Amino acid sequence: MTTPTAVTTAFIVVDYLIKIIAIGFVPENRRPSSGQAWLLAILFVPIIGLPLFLLIGSPYVRGRRHKLQQEANRAIAEYTAHHPVVPETHRMNATAGGVLTLNRNLTSMPCVLGVNEGLHPDSVAGIKAIAAAIDQAERYVHLEMYILAMDQTTAPLFDAMTAAVKRGVKVRVLYDHLGSRKYPGRKEMDRRLTADGIDWHLMMPIDLLHRRWRRPDLRNHRKLVVIDGIRGFMGSQNMIDPSYLSPKNVKIGRAWVDLNIEITGEIVESLDVVFATDWFAETGERLVQAKTGTIGGEIATDAHPEHYQSAGGSTAFQLVPSGPGFPTEPNLRMFTSLIHLAQRTVSIVSPYFVPDEALFSAITTASYRGVQLELYVSEKADQFMVHHAQRSYYQQLLEAGVRIYRYPAPAVLHTKMVTVDDQVGVIGSSNMDMRSFALDYEIMLLGLGEEVAASLNEVIADYRAKSTELTLEQWKRRSLVQRYLDNAMRLTSALQ
Repeated sequence: MTTPTAVTTAFIVVDYLIKIIAIGFVPENRRPSSGQAWLLAILFVPIIGLPLFLLIGSPYVRGRRHKLQQEANRAIAEYTAHHPVVPETHRMNATAGGVLTLNRNLTSMPCVLGVNEGLHPDSVAGIKAIAAAIDQAERYVHLEMYILAMDQTTAPLFDAMTAAVKRGVKVRVLYDHLGSRKYPGRKEMDRRLTADGIDWHLMMPIDLLHRRWRRPDLRNHRKLVVIDGIRGFMGSQNMIDPSYLSPKNVKIGRAWVDLNIEITGEIVESLDVVFATDWFAETGERLVQAKTGTIGGEIATDAHPEHYQSAGGSTAFQLVPSGPGFPTEPNLRMFTSLIHLAQRTVSIVSPYFVPDEALFSAITTASYRGVQLELYVSEKADQFMVHHAQRSYYQQLLEAGVRIYRYPAPAVLHTKMVTVDDQVGVIGSSNMDMRSFALDYEIMLLGLGEEVAASLNEVIADYRAKSTELTLEQWKRRSLVQRYLDNAMRLTSALQ
């Protein structure tokens, strides 16, 4: 056998071996759609599909961060073992059902009392509200953001943190490395944080020179602020100008529309525990908890117990963290369960709507059984792939009776929230897409009762008034090119 023939034969044998092995192993512990998409990539374009799969295709996320989260969950479960499923002052309603127990089993986070101090639907005003709260800080400030940028809009935030340090307040800041890297002024921001005495660290850093490597598709997408353990903010808003500092966005008038919630009461301790877990993951520093020393010897907050004992609250809240450290995908299971339990109404607001089979089935099933179901999305998403991938679901949703409202371009509707039966409201950082379910660290806040749901529904009503409802007849008239792009991007998005 000549050398060229031998090489060709070896290549063919290796090619078939790769494909045979892929068929046997790729679908394991993976959604059917994801398994099929990866197999198509490996079978038809192996020179690209195989290296990509080896880099980001594993459904398992193990290592230090996974172990840390498991340790934190055990510590939190032990620390909160005395908490009932729902606070004694509240009655379990039919819609919530076993969702509170589900969330607690998956994340260890209890349902506790708190106060909804108000929503912040205006990004600029929201940043000013956070800055004003920091101005009142006496002991510490914890800020964790997917995107943190220093610009004219965020100037009050940076000024407030600087002033807090000068008063002797401890300010800790975490921001995602890749999430914030591309925005102008980052190096100047880092230098200012250091010069002002702010203790800051990158989340999920990728720095090959210092041997700091993370899977590039795994990011920390959480957005939260805690002041003195008694006041917290969370939601969809990054700390950056609503234009995301893009001259093109400014020129065409594109701005991100976000929503934050401000809370006080015992629920703030849950936010602090999430921050402390992420802080320990990035720094190795344990934040001492005055109440118990340390939680499980690993994770804790430095908030004082008297604040929690006196803060109280009238609303039952449960914080639901999720991410690669939670292989059970708590946010996906919560969304799916709430929609299955819905009896009258469900409103969903999500900038990136690319559901898995179970969630999509729950939504269409609820609509078929008579639940009034609304979906709010941007008329034009800011990401090409997501824009087309989510459109591939519209026809089936419309045929099932789901009402789709598109927030007008050039604005980007970036809020993430769900309300169910006017009794349950959920707000936070998680999109309804497969990236948020499996690859991004997220947090969602579930609130029980009419007060929380009503406040969120007021914002939804405003979105509805500004949006245009999409009809099935309109959608069927889209071009063949648009249909092709939609379906192609849907397949690509399944590579998770």
